[in-house]
Amino acid sequence: MQHNNNNMTANIHVERLGVVASPHGRFQEEGVLNPAVFQDRDGNLVMIMRSVAVGNQSRLETLRQLWKDGKPAVDASGKEVGFERVGFALVPQAKYERRRRATTSGSFELVGGEGCEDARVTFIAELDLFVMCYTAFGFDGPRIALATSQDGYKWKRLGLVHIPSVFGLAKDDKDAAFFPEPVFSPSGEICLAMYHRPMVNVPVSGTLDQIQSTFKADPTERQCVRIAYIPLAPVKDNLINLLNVTESDLVLAPGANWGCFKVGAGTVPIRIKQGWLEIFHGVDQVIDERTGRYHSCYSAGLLLHDGDEPHRLLYVSPTTILKPETPEELSGIVNNVVFPTGMVERPDLAKTADENVFDIFYGMADRLIGKCRLTVSFN
Repeated sequence: MQHNNNNMTANIHVERLGVVASPHGRFQEEGVLNPAVFQDRDGNLVMIMRSVAVGNQSRLETLRQLWKDGKPAVDASGKEVGFERVGFALVPQAKYERRRRATTSGSFELVGGEGCEDARVTFIAELDLFVMCYTAFGFDGPRIALATSQDGYKWKRLGLVHIPSVFGLAKDDKDAAFFPEPVFSPSGEICLAMYHRPMVNVPVSGTLDQIQSTFKADPTERQCVRIAYIPLAPVKDNLINLLNVTESDLVLAPGANWGCFKVGAGTVPIRIKQGWLEIFHGVDQVIDERTGRYHSCYSAGLLLHDGDEPHRLLYVSPTTILKPETPEELSGIVNNVVFPTGMVERPDLAKTADENVFDIFYGMADRLIGKCRLTVSFN
């Protein structure tokens, strides 16, 4: 299909490739979802998925698929090998990851869930490190936390990201992912850039409910995709400075055609000839004809940023490129959800020099992990 936007035409094709991970034990009883995907130093594909136990307790679990010559290895029958489970990357241990309280019996109970959620992992060559952004869900609410690794398997917590209060942004924050290379911030400083989505709640207006009030508000006052900027030089002096945001810029607000309720970043962006390509999610509220009540629908779209100044958007897909359609996407822990969080380039499958091919990994109704193949070119 062709999409026209901002004087660019995108030729987009998406092919579903099925389920690649499903719950298998007591730590996954409430689903597996929203995986980080990246290649390790040996070229193998690593997936760090969110595994949810009873009570909405989330851990980050590592899986690996062997790759050879830049593509998945195959078995004796010529079939692509699957993912093998490696172990847990992070379990809720830090204070900012826990929401539990002691009971009179001496055990503990969870207070609405806790844990480490929805990782995205970026290899930043300038630091020679894998950097993980994840949502830490503790008593203060969801916050963006960082961890780093030399090999993509053993992780060291860095702490919570600090965004200055003078920015006036909501403290609850999600959907963080770093760009792989330094870029220029809106002020012109060389920085590392990180997506984020402050979880602003629009005040209820008059007789309107929360959803109606949100739609009445200007799109820029709803939950939007922002890019935070961390100056590179202080980070190279001391890695702890990776936590210190100095700028934050709104780059994408909810649209008029889809993703009207809120939008958030999805995958780590990948550089192509035209700029930075990223798959994001948008949420709509749909009225159920039987009950008259709203239900959320999570779909996916495509963004293209300028390669040097990512606050400049070059292209936004005017319609969805992936929306809930299959039984696995329509029914689960949370119905009507496709939530892309992982993307790996597949140059071995490109048929022309202008064609870009990617494997996309996404949460399916907050219960399973699916895979699809995106082919895109711009003119």
